[in-house]
Amino acid sequence: MRVVITGATGNVGTSLVEVLEQEAEVSAVVGLARRLPAWQPAKTTWAQVDITRDDLTPHFQGADAVVHLAWAFQPSHDQVATWRSNVLGSMRVFSAADRCGVPALIYSSSIGAYSPANNDKPVDETWPTHALPTAAYGREKSYVERVLDAFERDHPDTRVVRLRPGFIFKRQAAAEQRRIFGGPLLPARFLGPGSIPVIPDLPGLRFQALHARDAAEAFRLAILKPVRGAFNLAADPVLDAYTLGNFLGARVVKMPAWPLRCAVAAAWRLRLVPASPMLLDLFLSLPVMDTSRARSELGWDPAHSSFDAIRELLEGLQEGAGMDTPPLRA
Repeated sequence: MRVVITGATGNVGTSLVEVLEQEAEVSAVVGLARRLPAWQPAKTTWAQVDITRDDLTPHFQGADAVVHLAWAFQPSHDQVATWRSNVLGSMRVFSAADRCGVPALIYSSSIGAYSPANNDKPVDETWPTHALPTAAYGREKSYVERVLDAFERDHPDTRVVRLRPGFIFKRQAAAEQRRIFGGPLLPARFLGPGSIPVIPDLPGLRFQALHARDAAEAFRLAILKPVRGAFNLAADPVLDAYTLGNFLGARVVKMPAWPLRCAVAAAWRLRLVPASPMLLDLFLSLPVMDTSRARSELGWDPAHSSFDAIRELLEGLQEGAGMDTPPLRA
């Protein structure tokens, strides 16, 4: 089996390459990335490709599955640039997969595509994917879901799988995630357990996380199993201010969201932080996902808890951890 991965040098991509390296049914992996890595895993061939402009056909020819992971979070101040990369680039990937007759297309969607929820009742994969339109990330993820709706309608013979993970962490991706969301002013060495004095209990603050290795395992299963449709991915437990406070040894203080949002908005406008206040709005509107379909139909059973994933992120931030790929450089 020949598998092509877009965005193969990033957080999930590197873990998926490592997982497929051990998979006997996969004979070759083609990793597509805008910048070539020095890392050379077994069975993997790298190709320098920009999905927004380069011809993808030569790389997709003869593929048994295409896994689309490529996504740009920045520049958050240039929403035309992220739309070009994330939406138009995705459309080019899907079109090339169709032209080449690729039998399986696996797309990394996100919890961020889901419509807001005002309670903690878990939602399954039928929950609407119409995210808050003000945040570019959610808007783009939702639009790509609509593109895939049309693709599935017009190409019923192609097996389309959408994986919708929560927040994905691992030690080696900590530096990348700091650059994307926190910026250089984030005091990373003070983010370990016992070092954070206060956790704000904001309205809507609860989220789901998973380890990148477990996300990669779900993609491996989606490649190999004859499944279709959407699958929610998250580890237990759901994280809120109180579970985080207990885990980090921090005091929980109930507060409204607007002071933090105002601070983030001011810092973003001054270009002191890369994450926009609209992204905070999206974060506080996310539903809690029901992951039972992934567990029953994919046979997915995460090996790490959400605490494990958070712990690796914090340790990676403190250590300045990374990998020998351009996105994950320390």
